[in-house]
Amino acid sequence: MASLTQRIRGAVALRAATYEEVEADATATPQAMLVVVLAAVAGGVGAIRAMGVGGLLLAALASLLGWYVWAFITFVVGTRLLPGAKTEADLGQLLRTIGFSAAPGLIRVLGIVPALDAPVSFLASLWMLAAMVVAVRQALDYEGTGRAVAVCLIGFVLNFALLFVLGKLLGVPVAVAP
Repeated sequence: MASLTQRIRGAVALRAATYEEVEADATATPQAMLVVVLAAVAGGVGAIRAMGVGGLLLAALASLLGWYVWAFITFVVGTRLLPGAKTEADLGQLLRTIGFSAAPGLIRVLGIVPALDAPVSFLASLWMLAAMVVAVRQALDYEGTGRAVAVCLIGFVLNFALLFVLGKLLGVPVAVAP
């Protein structure tokens, strides 16, 4: 079994084997949660000028909630609406793989340098999206990447819609990150 650091490196490198490993390891859920929190804190540190210190805790909590909601939506879409011939997954598998797909977000800490904030944030978002496609492909046992891309796109739209409605009900602006 790989260490947390090795798993983060594998997730960042988009290694399918790493996502397969965390999918199969039911004890890796706390590690996945830690990756989500670390990526949120890295983004918060990178944007500390705009968020302030109090925003770090809020970002971590929002990321944990977003992680769970995103995994749940992906689970439903991937196993009920667009299952592959070999799809067999549970919510825990998606929580673990999607949690590790947040690992590229660790580079957002570089946003603390004012000139790097926007480009690093953009790069991290694209990298995290690519990681999520790999994570979904592996967790849902898809034979190709196309179905995983479709699940991620549908999940993004549904997640955004849910956050938009909640934001309107609670009177807060909506921010969505992969």
